[in-house]
Amino acid sequence: MKRSTDRILTTHTGSLPRPMDLAAMLEAFDSGAAPDRETFEPRVRAAVAEVVKIQVESGVDVVSDGEQGKVGYSTYVRHRLTGFDGEGSVSIRSDWADFPEAVARQPRPTTVSRPACDGPIEWKDREAVQTDIANFKAALSGLDPAEAFMTAASPGVIAHFLINQYFPSHEAYLARLADLMKEEYNAIHQAGFLLQVDCPDLAMGRHLRFPDLSNQEFLKIAEANIEALNHALSDIPPDRIRLHLCWGNYEGPH
Repeated sequence: MKRSTDRILTTHTGSLPRPMDLAAMLEAFDSGAAPDRETFEPRVRAAVAEVVKIQVESGVDVVSDGEQGKVGYSTYVRHRLTGFDGEGSVSIRSDWADFPEAVARQPRPTTVSRPACDGPIEWKDREAVQTDIANFKAALSGLDPAEAFMTAASPGVIAHFLINQYFPSHEAYLARLADLMKEEYNAIHQAGFLLQVDCPDLAMGRHLRFPDLSNQEFLKIAEANIEALNHALSDIPPDRIRLHLCWGNYEGPH
């Protein structure tokens, strides 16, 4: 991993805006429509090439593929793994509870429906990460950024957004996710890229999923998430890993 020894290197958290036509394709795919591969795959390749070029030309040192082929940084996994045909409700933005006057100005739902894990989890699309890697390598050809990274969802953030309705415990759910995501993490590392694991569950999870727990109770959940992540990363040197932690990317009191 490059260090900011002579100057501060510039980077970002990974996801970048998708072109409007590609965003529409991704939303349709996420809603259950089968993509037209002859249209979708070349469009993703072109979007990755463009977003990488823009980063380099803008002076970003450590660049990503912008997650152009993913509908989102965490829930994309349900299109690569089996077992996510359920539906569950999760609370959202409970950090607003102490600011009722702000809520009154901007009414918002208190829960949102998301896919949920309702069965055994296995790989159903191992090729997706290889496609991501190939697109990124092609986009980097002829360019010379200081370094390049690819993102992947942590077991904890998957469990945060895709709630468990099948496994006997949170820990059992995490363990299965860790065993499977290890394969994606290793593929990114073996391709020569820095791996960024996205872990907003370790901070954002406190006010979005577990507002009623004590700090000590939440820390136990965070510890379990970290233990699962450490297992999944056990084949990768620490200096080839970066971690994204945040409290959410929305306008709010967090």
